[in-house]
Amino acid sequence: MVGSKEHRRRLVSLAYPVYFELLAGVTAGIINMLWVARLGGAAVAAVAVATNVENLLLGVILMAGSGTTVLVARARGAGDQAAVRSAVRGGWALWALITPVVAVGGYLCREPLARLVLGGGEGDALALTTGYFAIALPGMAVYFATNVVDGILKGAGDTRTPMRLALLANGLILVLDPLFILGLGLGVRGAAIATVIGRAVALLWGLAALRRNDVLRAAPVQGCGVERLAADARRTVATGLPMSADFVLRMTGALALVAVVARIGVGEVAAYGIATKAMYLATMAFYSVRQAAAIHTAHLLGTGRDERRAVGRQVLFVAGVLGLTAALLLLVAGPWIMRGFGAEGEVAAAGVLYLRCLGPYLVLLACFIALGGVFEGGGGSPALARITAVGVAVQLALAYALLDQGLPGVCLAMAVSMALQCAALGRLCRRAEGAEVSRRAGAW
Repeated sequence: MVGSKEHRRRLVSLAYPVYFELLAGVTAGIINMLWVARLGGAAVAAVAVATNVENLLLGVILMAGSGTTVLVARARGAGDQAAVRSAVRGGWALWALITPVVAVGGYLCREPLARLVLGGGEGDALALTTGYFAIALPGMAVYFATNVVDGILKGAGDTRTPMRLALLANGLILVLDPLFILGLGLGVRGAAIATVIGRAVALLWGLAALRRNDVLRAAPVQGCGVERLAADARRTVATGLPMSADFVLRMTGALALVAVVARIGVGEVAAYGIATKAMYLATMAFYSVRQAAAIHTAHLLGTGRDERRAVGRQVLFVAGVLGLTAALLLLVAGPWIMRGFGAEGEVAAAGVLYLRCLGPYLVLLACFIALGGVFEGGGGSPALARITAVGVAVQLALAYALLDQGLPGVCLAMAVSMALQCAALGRLCRRAEGAEVSRRAGAW
């Protein structure tokens, strides 16, 4: 048995590079927004909606990235080098199936997609968004490949290299954006080109890192036919699909909640949008602990040690501290946060009130998201995805019912929904423990 402090130390050492990697991913969109802001509102709208589409597409490739992470970590724990190679093949096979649909299909449908995300109509925003998609959607092949590389490296126990790759890509985007957007006069298209180039260079570095990784180099290279590739891909889908579904459901729920808030007023929508961006800094920390928990749990199970209960306790401790810290920071720093985003008057007041009501929701969300990593690493993701689906539906229904309470009512709906999800997760944990006790009793 590994001690509690050792579990906690391992979780933190895996999680903090993932946090900075996720933070860098959000920063890339902010960098593009800052430079295209000089081109006017239509350019800003084009980049903003394109970034939202990209976030949703990320949920698709998570099947390959997250599934590969868990399978590689489990095989590494078991010392099964053939299984490591099989997991890597499965990730790349799934990438090869998904990428043409998104890259080629997205390019061919770029104008209808732009109309859809912009709500129809003509004008500069439509033309700019279509131009951005013409480069960005084929460029998703690079983004998706980087996600698979990150998943393989994380499964091999290396979360620092993906962080460095994200920082490298962002550094290049920061340098290339003014050159392509303003210097060469390419405008919004220049932002897309700079992003693809930055990610492509990071991908090349990542592929080189794969070749240098000791765990992956030790895995034997085996011949494989179509049937073996198909089996590897199916295994990756079975492992990664529930994680992908969970992410997409939460993203969809957040977007749908905007429509609910819009019924309160325009000022509340602006306040909600700003507060949500500030909240991302906290939720990314929760997801970093989730990834660390999935890697650590899968690795331990691969070694034959089922320490999910001990790992889960440490995950809850770390996540609880993060959630409480985030709640206190938003409570105290609410006015400065809204001022930093340029909000004034009623918008600022509504945003501060919303941030100060988020505390209970954030603490519950931290525990739910982070503990989900233990289920992912242990193969319990399908049940987790079902809980999330029901929770999102309950959240939207409650938010609509509490519209007359304004943004505090929305916060209450979010907190109640998350409390129900945590209760369902707790029941799932107790059932899993009961099944394990029965299994051991039968073996005895």
